Amino acid sequence: MTKTFSFAVVHFLVAFSVGFALTGSVAIGGTMALIEPALNTVAYFFHEKAWERLRAPRLNAA
Repeated sequence: MTKTFSFAVVHFLVAFSVGFALTGSVAIGGTMALIEPALNTVAYFFHEKAWERLRAPRLNAA
């Protein structure tokens, strides 16, 4: 759990840094740091579901 938390902190810091570097705005950087990781987490969930479907026929054939 500690590793997951530390990765989340790094992810938020990277998202904030990119937003701030591109806009110079702490508010926009902060908003990006909240929204991007949340959307990325949802996208990752569906990405994993898609991979499970792609792999399932191969596993059943073996």
